[in-house]
Amino acid sequence: MSSLFQRLAPPDALRRLGPQETPRVTTMELFFDLVYVFSIIQLSHYLLEHASVLGALEYATLFAAVWWAWNYTAWAANWLNPDHPGGRGLMIVLMGCALVMAIAAPQAFGARAGLFALAYVAMALIRAGYMALVFRGQEMGRNYAQLGAWSAISGVFWIAGALIEPARLGLWILAVAIDYAAPYLGYWLPGRGATPMSSWTLKGLHLFERNQLIFIIALGESILLLGGYLAGHEIHADTALAALIGFFLIVTLWWIYFVDLAEPGEHRFARESDHTSLARAGLAYAHGVAVCGAIVTAVAIEMIVAHPHDPIHAETAIIAFAGPSLFLLGCTIFHQVTAERPRGLYLLAVAALAVWSWGALGLHLSGLWLGAGALAILMLMAGLARRKAA
Repeated sequence: MSSLFQRLAPPDALRRLGPQETPRVTTMELFFDLVYVFSIIQLSHYLLEHASVLGALEYATLFAAVWWAWNYTAWAANWLNPDHPGGRGLMIVLMGCALVMAIAAPQAFGARAGLFALAYVAMALIRAGYMALVFRGQEMGRNYAQLGAWSAISGVFWIAGALIEPARLGLWILAVAIDYAAPYLGYWLPGRGATPMSSWTLKGLHLFERNQLIFIIALGESILLLGGYLAGHEIHADTALAALIGFFLIVTLWWIYFVDLAEPGEHRFARESDHTSLARAGLAYAHGVAVCGAIVTAVAIEMIVAHPHDPIHAETAIIAFAGPSLFLLGCTIFHQVTAERPRGLYLLAVAALAVWSWGALGLHLSGLWLGAGALAILMLMAGLARRKAA
């Protein structure tokens, strides 16, 4: 058995780095991320087709699972060498699980609930089990064993939700809560205690780069939805104007993230020694909210471009508010973590978006007006933020 473990999970599958050395993002990691192009497309279409309160809850649950599966894999690749045969094999297996999740997502609350839950749980247990083996005899091995135990506990609720349709949403929300609470509880287990945060020896700049890349993929979904709609429909003047507004909304999200936030974040990771605490709050959680917001914004853009002159419905107003607002809330958390001070302009923009969306709905304004107002608020905020930074 020891010989089998040595062949499947050899210790030399770990990255060998100096104290000040940052892991490079490998082509295997980029290849793995290709699945998430498809996953994000599936999630955005799910929200488009289920634009209701129940649909939003289901979308949020599916997104939480998809994000956490990507997030934990990105963390694992911080220590594991994806170019080693063992690391490459693990990444390919996890990629297959992620692909099954994406395939099952549109019917995850229907006929393919079991497929989605099994793929998610398998991905979590395989990843944690492999990392515990490759770190065997080290403190990180214990850390991953306890993480795997928490994944097994949440997995019970994922599988139970797949089997019990009337309680599916509630059980899956509980499973998500367990998964997301686990790091803040240190993966505490009776008789074992918690894993100290200092024992997760993370290289934060590598993980920050990985999060930047997945955010680009999320923005790419806006381009795909916008371009796909325009390619399949006649382009009139009002459609072109709505598309232009949508395009500049995408550009503005990119600008806020990469011009206003990325550089201060890189500086903080470069000068701090405790990368794990920074990455937990600023990347695992904050970036999850921001990426979710980017996907919801893509849905809002398609809804506006599809009906530029029609009076907006409540669903359109709510999604047009929720997308940029979730993005800004994620950016606010990230800025609070990295700059150690609140970003009041972001929260002010969220308030302005709420007022504008509610007002546009009450006045029965068209999608063009809704999108133009949201764009004006975000561009004004980005300009003020840049002037303040300068």
